[in-house]
Amino acid sequence: MEPAPLERFPSPGKGSGLRSRRRVRPGELLYRAEPFAYVVTKEQLGRLCERCLRRNEHLHRCSQCKVAKYCGKSCQKEAWLDHKQECRCLKSIEPNFPPDSVRLAGRIVFKLLRQSTCLSERLYSFSDLQSNIEQLSEEMKDGLRHLTQTLQLYLKTEIQDASHLPPAIDFFQIFTKVTCNCFTISNGEMQDVGVGLYPSMSLLNHSCDPNCVIVFEGYQLLLRSVREIQIGEELTISYIESLMPTSERQKQLMRQYCFECDCLLCKNQEKDAEKLAGEEHAWKEVRDAVNKVRYPKSKEEWEQVLARCQNLLSSNMGRLPDTNIYQLKMLDCAMDACINLESWEEALYYGSRTLGPYRLYYPGFHPLRAVQLMRVGKLQYSQDMFPQALETLKQAYNIMKVTHGTDHSLVQALMEIKEECEAIMRTQ
Repeated sequence: MEPAPLERFPSPGKGSGLRSRRRVRPGELLYRAEPFAYVVTKEQLGRLCERCLRRNEHLHRCSQCKVAKYCGKSCQKEAWLDHKQECRCLKSIEPNFPPDSVRLAGRIVFKLLRQSTCLSERLYSFSDLQSNIEQLSEEMKDGLRHLTQTLQLYLKTEIQDASHLPPAIDFFQIFTKVTCNCFTISNGEMQDVGVGLYPSMSLLNHSCDPNCVIVFEGYQLLLRSVREIQIGEELTISYIESLMPTSERQKQLMRQYCFECDCLLCKNQEKDAEKLAGEEHAWKEVRDAVNKVRYPKSKEEWEQVLARCQNLLSSNMGRLPDTNIYQLKMLDCAMDACINLESWEEALYYGSRTLGPYRLYYPGFHPLRAVQLMRVGKLQYSQDMFPQALETLKQAYNIMKVTHGTDHSLVQALMEIKEECEAIMRTQ
């Protein structure tokens, strides 16, 4: 089926919005977007190809800057236009490395200087992007001014004097646009792997209970419907992680996007009581511990993370239900650590405990719930629990065919495990 014809329209009180010119069913691909510019996150640097964003053990590094890595010659060649000028900048600031937003801004500057048109600007262009500069807090503006200085230093070898640039290229303004328009690119397992700008998709407005989701295939952004949507009804996505109490969601939306959400979930403070159930001092301790976890790089670091989780989970036994969002994040963290340490049985124990809360907080079709079900299903399979694994994988598939679509690489991988599972059960 052809993606639905989308159009920009004035959304009351929200500036521009995006709607469909025909009725949409759940699970339709509404838009496939190329990035205007994107970069791999610092955390994932050297673990994945900078062009296709796929994980690869044997990456070839750029012989010039020795930072950028690619799966092979073809990816390196395709990336060269975006990497060429950045390459000299990266080399010039060694051993330092720019923050993700600075590296992304650098790529945007070079792209604007090339004056190339981009597929990603079909509905909305980079110059159309809103920046909310008037509403940003002083603290945010200070942060952006600091980034602007960092960008000037970073680009020094290529752009000696920023004041000689065309007026359309204003470093500070680029950051104000990036702050409220950039998308976090996630891989199949919904882990963050990059940041990118997809101008046409910046037309999408926020809802805490959206009718669309965004998933990625490599660096391509896929906009998919998760509900029936009527002609002329506005398409919405959630800008933020929904696993937060209303006040936290409101705070983050105001800080980064400068608006107050008035959706029904916020008005009714939906599920806030469950999210913060249990003893307050206990969940505050867990919250602080979860927030401290940086992405571990080694086995030892994963072991430390797991020990901290085990400790807190056992000391809070009976004091915090698994539906408490910080307890839930802790269970997730413990599961991740066990998977990385190849302790499959313990990983399954934590993973199974998350499924009830995930069902509560991600009702309907949500990619995060589908991915969690798939992970638990794979763990059940690893423990030879084939009937249970098959049931879990079927549940994952029923959500994923809506959120990702049957031709997504993650769904293909899910189908393979599901079929192996069925084959084993036929022989038993």
